[in-house]
Parts: sequence; structure tokens; C-alpha cells
Amino acid sequence: MHKVFFLIFFFAALTVKAQNLHLTLFGGFSNYQGDLQEKGYTIDQAHPAFGVGLLYDINGHLSLRANVNQGTLSGNDKYNPRNFERNLNFSSPITDIHLGVEYNILNLNIRRFSPYLFAGISYFKFNPSTKDSAGQKIYLQPLSTEGQGFYEDRRAYKLGRFAIPFGAGIKFSITAAIRLAFEIGMRKTNTDYLDDISTTYIDQHILFANRGSQAVDLAFRGDELKTGLVYPGDGSQRGKEANKDWYYFSGFNVIIKLHDAARAYARRSKYGCPAAL
Repeated sequence: MHKVFFLIFFFAALTVKAQNLHLTLFGGFSNYQGDLQEKGYTIDQAHPAFGVGLLYDINGHLSLRANVNQGTLSGNDKYNPRNFERNLNFSSPITDIHLGVEYNILNLNIRRFSPYLFAGISYFKFNPSTKDSAGQKIYLQPLSTEGQGFYEDRRAYKLGRFAIPFGAGIKFSITAAIRLAFEIGMRKTNTDYLDDISTTYIDQHILFANRGSQAVDLAFRGDELKTGLVYPGDGSQRGKEANKDWYYFSGFNVIIKLHDAARAYARRSKYGCPAAL
């Protein structure tokens, strides 16, 4: 992650004289929609997120954007009455590298604010984990909890995938060099395994023979509730395969025009006093 940040700042330093280049600093929250969080958009179980990027204005309406965002996704059946007895949970870091196009509905060169839309492509990294009954952190992908990699045609899922990002926001010009924006950015993925849940349970004896007792223990955790529940039979529903997972970032962007900021810094250095942006 730190290498990506370094590359962004290095590129910004090389192009600081560009009239239309901006540095963006993001702060907000991350969340997801999937088998452990079924709401389409919510702050329930959300986590802090942050990011950095570059924005290049082609004209008063159209911009190119590049961002790296870092956050956390999680979900827990204890908050979902419909699947409470399944008793599964997960947490995963999420790193999102996004390239896209942004369209300001109003011309920000002559207006103080504008709604905007954006879309593009993202590459993201994730790695779902849980804690066992002893509180030890366990990564779920190597356990193949639904038989990925050895059962029928279920393939092991990759921890790096592409997504389709899109969203909207509203942007305000605070000064000639600084803008403030609030945005909601959705990410449509082509995986159903952000939370390690997708299809059906496999026979626990087959799972034990291929991945061991820990995989069986974490594939179904209803028995931990001490209600007499036992591991479901082969083919019993565990997740909803048809509904792919989503994740999203929402929050504020501080947008700093690098050319004007550099000029202000130069004036301050020359005269030894702060200069207004």
C-alpha cells in the first residue's frame, strides 16, 4: 500500500506545475452488501476509510481521476435475524485502486458548486478472516469452507479482482485552490466471496478429509450457540450465489489544486510568512 502512495505523490511532484492537476484526500467509511450484510446501502457495520489520489481537469465539466482507497469490510449474522442461527461472521481489509472519469454537471470554473457523476474501473484486494471460539484470527480462503478447489466445479477464489466503480457527489469551491466534495462510490464486483459465503454446504466429512477440522468448525458455527443445531446436510443453502457482492466508500474529499498550492508555498518561503490559497 505504501508503495502506491509513494508513486502517487511522486507523480504529483513531477507534474506540480500543471494548471489543472489536483491532489485529493479522502476520509469517510467503507461497507459492503452481501450474504452477511443484505442492506443495499447502510452505515451499519461500517468502518473508517481513507484514501489519496489525483484529479486532472480536462475542462470545466470533465475530469480524469485516479484514487487509492483503504478500508475494512465486515458482517455478522448476529445482526441478521433471518440468518442468526448460521452464526457466521467475517472481516476483511479492502484496498481499492480506481481509475475513472468524472463529470461535473455545472462548470466549476464559473460556479461555486456542482453535482457530479463518476465511473471507471477498479482493482481491489481483500482477504476475509474470522476469529475462532478461542479468539484466534483465522484467514478463511485457504480453508475452502464451501469446497472451493476440490469439490465438484467450485474453483478457489482469488483475493485480487476487478470491479466496476460508479457514484455521485456534490462539490464546493472553497477557494481558488481548494474544493470540498462529498461522494458515494459504489463498486460492483464479479465475486460472491468477499465474505467467504456463496453457495451451499458440502458434506462435513468431505470437507474434513480435504481441509481438516478447522474448516468444518468455521463453515457452520450454529453449534456454538448451544441450541442443539448440527452441521447442515450436503447441498443445504449457505449463501445466495446469484447475488454478487458489492462494496462502497462514502465520505469527503479535500481537493487541492497543486499549481496554486505550490505558488502559495513559494510566496510564503520567499517572504517568510503564510500566503492565502
